[in-house]
Amino acid sequence: MKPPVPHRRWALAAATALALVVGGLAVPVTRAAEAAPVGAGSYTTTPVGPLPSGCGAMSSNPRQFATANAPAGPIPTNDWWSSLLWKRTDCSFSEPLHAHPISYDTFGDGLGFSANSTPAISGTATGVGEFHYPYVQDIRVGVAGLAAPLVKVDGWTDWTVSPHWSDGTRTMRATIGHGLPFAYFQTTGGNAQISTAGTPDVWSNSGATIGFRVNGHDYVGFAPGGASWTVASGRISSTLAGRGYFSVALLPPTSSATERAALAATYGQYAHAHVTGTQVSYAYNPATSGLTTTYAFTTTAREGTATQTVVSLYPHQWKSLSGSTAITPTYPSARGRMKVLTGVNQFRTAMKFQGILPELPAVGDGSGGDLSTLTGHLAATRANPMDQRGNDTYWTGKGLGRAARIAEIADQVNDTTTRDSALNAIRSTLTDWFTASSGKTSRVFYYDNNWGTLIGYPASYGSDQELNDHHFHYGYYIAAAATLAKFDPAWAATSRYGGMVDLLIRDANNYRRGDTQFPYLRDFDIYAGHDWASGHGSFGSGNNQESSSEGMNFASALIQWGQTTGNTAIRDAGVFLYTTQAAAIQEYWFDVGDQNFPAAFGHSTVGMVWGDGGAYATWFSGEPEMIQGINLLPVTGGHLYLGNNPAYVRTNYAELVRNNGGQPTVWQDILWQFQALGDPDAALANLRANPGYTPEEGESRAHTFHWIRNLAALGNVDTTVTGNHPLSAVFSRNGARTYVASNPTATPITVTFSNGTTLAVGAGKTATTGAYTWSGGNAAGGVPPTTPTDPPPTTDPPTTPGNPTRYLLPGGGLGAAGSPATTTVAAANGNHDGTPTNAQVFTATGLNLAYAGGQTAFDLFVDAGTAVGNGVQVRISYDLTGNGSWERVETLRYFATDPVTGYEHYTQNAGLSSATGTLGALSNGTIRVEVWSAIGNNPTTLGIGNQSVLRLPYS
Repeated sequence: MKPPVPHRRWALAAATALALVVGGLAVPVTRAAEAAPVGAGSYTTTPVGPLPSGCGAMSSNPRQFATANAPAGPIPTNDWWSSLLWKRTDCSFSEPLHAHPISYDTFGDGLGFSANSTPAISGTATGVGEFHYPYVQDIRVGVAGLAAPLVKVDGWTDWTVSPHWSDGTRTMRATIGHGLPFAYFQTTGGNAQISTAGTPDVWSNSGATIGFRVNGHDYVGFAPGGASWTVASGRISSTLAGRGYFSVALLPPTSSATERAALAATYGQYAHAHVTGTQVSYAYNPATSGLTTTYAFTTTAREGTATQTVVSLYPHQWKSLSGSTAITPTYPSARGRMKVLTGVNQFRTAMKFQGILPELPAVGDGSGGDLSTLTGHLAATRANPMDQRGNDTYWTGKGLGRAARIAEIADQVNDTTTRDSALNAIRSTLTDWFTASSGKTSRVFYYDNNWGTLIGYPASYGSDQELNDHHFHYGYYIAAAATLAKFDPAWAATSRYGGMVDLLIRDANNYRRGDTQFPYLRDFDIYAGHDWASGHGSFGSGNNQESSSEGMNFASALIQWGQTTGNTAIRDAGVFLYTTQAAAIQEYWFDVGDQNFPAAFGHSTVGMVWGDGGAYATWFSGEPEMIQGINLLPVTGGHLYLGNNPAYVRTNYAELVRNNGGQPTVWQDILWQFQALGDPDAALANLRANPGYTPEEGESRAHTFHWIRNLAALGNVDTTVTGNHPLSAVFSRNGARTYVASNPTATPITVTFSNGTTLAVGAGKTATTGAYTWSGGNAAGGVPPTTPTDPPPTTDPPTTPGNPTRYLLPGGGLGAAGSPATTTVAAANGNHDGTPTNAQVFTATGLNLAYAGGQTAFDLFVDAGTAVGNGVQVRISYDLTGNGSWERVETLRYFATDPVTGYEHYTQNAGLSSATGTLGALSNGTIRVEVWSAIGNNPTTLGIGNQSVLRLPYS
C-alpha cells in the first residue's frame, strides 16, 4: 500500500514562506486581539500573525505599485494579472500575464507579446506530465527611448488591466484583457515603437495600418488617421501624427492572404474604439433553472464613430453562446480554440443550473441490513464527528465539512443523537472562530484594511502571507454554517453569527459591487470562468489552481446558505459561480469533449490548471489517486456536476487504474464515490470488497457508504430534467427517474420539474418521487419512516436464502457465492455481435420465483489483460416453465474492454441490444447466461465463484 500523503496544494508555497521567515524576514509580533463586533460575533483589527508580503519584504502598502488613477477601494488579488500589482519577488515588473489569445510580459522599455501556439509537453502519458504554452516573445511594444524603472497598475476592470510606464520623460499606458485580440496604447514623449523577434515579414503597409508576420503569427498595428508606419532595423515605428494613441491586434491563423487581408480590414473598423471597461452581470431564473450571463465592454472612440469591438470566447463561453454567432477562423490557446465575435459591445451565455442537494436521499440505506450498517458507521463518529487533523483554517474546515455530512445523513435516518453531536461540534467550533475575545490570538479572524482581506489564524498553505486558497478554506465554514442554519436558524441570524458568515463569503468571492471592505469576486476569474488559488500569481506559467472541486464547494455553500437564510443575492451569486465553473471544469480540468488538451499530452484530466496550460500533477503528491482525486473532493450533494457525463467518469477512473497500475490504494473512498457517479454498481462492489480501507482525512465511513449505496439505487445524474428549486436533482436508473428536492425552511414547498413532475417537500425535509417515494429530515420536527414506501432497489438485494441473487460458478452453475475462480472466454476472431459463439454458459433450473417487476441486473468481472480491441457480450434467457422454450431473451450491448490488466465491470448499464418476449413468474423455470467474445482476437478472463453476479427481478 502506498503511504498516505498530507493533502494540500501549497506545500511548496508554505515552504517558501518559511524560508523567508528563517532568512530574516520580519514577522509581526503576535498581539492580543482588538475585537470589532459583527452581531454576536467579532473579528480582530489587530494583527495576530504574518501578513501578506511581496518584493522580498513585508509590505504594509499594497498600493505602492498602483498609480493615483487606479480605482479606490480594496485591491484585487488571485487574478490572471496579479503579479503586475503584487510584485512578490521582482519589485519592478511582472511575471508573464496569460490573457489569451495573447500572453504578455512587462519590461522597462515596453510590453511584450507572445502568441505561442506550440505546446511544450513533458512527462509521460502514464505518469506526471505537463503541457504549457510558454511565453515566447514575438514583439515588444513601447515608446522610443523608454526606460521605466518599474511598471505600475493604472486601472482594472472585471477582466482587463492597464499597466503604466514612466521614466520621467516618456509614458505609456496599455490596456490588455482576457479574450481581447487588441492591446490598446496611449503614449507621450516619443514615437510608438514595435520591436520584433527577427526581421518582420511586412505583408501590408498602407497609411496608418501595417500588417506583419513574426514567428508565424500575424499582427496589425493601427495608428491614428494621417499617421504612417516606418520599418527599419527590425523595428516598426510611428509618430502617431502627434496624437498619442494606437492599437496592436493579433489576427487568428488564416489559410490565405485574401482571408488575412479581410480579417485585417474587419478588425480595422474597431481599432480605435479602445476598450476602457468590462463588466459581468448575471441573472438566475429559478422557474426555468436558467442562468444568463452578460459580458459587457465599454469603449472610448479615440477617432471615428465605432463603439463596438472584437472579442474571442473560451470554449465554455462559445458552447453556451446566446443570441450571437461566433465566426471562424479561431485562435489557439491553452484552453482550446477561441472563437471570435466582431462588432459587439456585449455577448451573452445561457446555461442550465442543474441543481444541488445538501445530501443524497436515503432511498437505498434507509432500511434492513444497509440501515444497520449505516447507523453503525454513524455511531462510530458520535464521539468525534469532526475528526479534526489540525487547528488551522484549512483543517478546521475539513473537520467541519465531515461533521456537516454526518449531521445531514443522521437526520435523514432519524439518528438524532449522532445528528445533534455533529451539530453541536459545528456550532461550538464556528462560534469559537467567530469570536475575537480580548487576548485571543488563535482561532480568530483578522481584518486587514490595507489589503482588504479577512485572514484566519492559525493560517495554512499561504492563506496569510500570500492570500492563497481563501475560497477553499472558507467554503467549508460556510457549508457547515448552512447545515447548522437549517436546524438552528437563530444562530444563523444576522444579529447572531450570520454576519460573520457573510464576511467570509465577501472576502473570498464578494457578491457586492462597490463594497469598500473586499474586492469584487476575489478568487473568481470572471472571464476564464473559474477560480485561481494563488493570491499573487507570480509564476512564469501564470496563476494556478488544483482543487476545482473545493472551489465548487464554496459555490455550493453559497447556494445552500442563501437558500436557507432567504438571501437571494448570495444564492444567485452561488448559482453564477457554480454553473459557470462547472462548465469550465468540464472543459479545462476534464476536457470531456477531448478538444482542448494537446493531442500528445496523453491524459484525460489534469490535477492543476495553469495560466499557460495544465499538469497531471499536484503541489503535494505524484500519486495518481491524489492527482485525480484533488479535483473530486470533498464529495457532497453540491458536487453532482461531477456526474453530468457518466461516460467521462468511467474514462477518468480507467485512467486512474491504468496510471496507478491497479485499483486505488489511497483516497479510495473519494475515488469510489466519484466512480459511483458513472458506474455505481462497480463502486459499491469495490467498497464492499475493501472494508478495511483508510478514509480520506475529511471523510467518514458513514458518508462514503451512504453516498455509494444510494447512487446504486438512484443511478446516474439526469441532466435532461431540472427543477424550479435550487436544492433539487434528478437521477435515472434503467430508464426510471427519481426526483429529489430538499427544503431547509420551516414552510412546506412544492417543486415543479421541467417535464411537469411535481414533488411536495415538507418543512425541513428531503423528499423523492418517481422510482422512489420517500421523505426524511427532522429540522422542522418530522420523523423519517423506517423504510421507503417503495420496495428496496433490485440492484443490490441482500443475499438471503431464496433470494434471486446468483453468482456464475465453476462448472456452469448459477447459485450462491463460492470460492474465487476464473474461466476463459475464447477469442472472437471475427465479428459475433449478437450471436453467442464459443460461449461460456451458466444455468439454473427448477426455479419457483414471483416476478417483482423491473429488469435484469448483473455485474460481470472481465479482464482482457493488455489485449486491444476485445469486446465481451452476454445474453440472458428465461424459460418460465422449464419446458425448453425461452419466453424472454435479453441480449446486451457488448462491453469493450480496455488494454490494461485488471478487472473491469460489465453491467446492465451497457444497455439492451435486443430483447424478445416478456418476463413472468418462474414455475420450475430455467435461467441461462451466455458469455462470449463479440469482437477481438484475444481471449478474456471472466471472474466467477464469488465475483460475477446475476440479480434477477424476482422475489
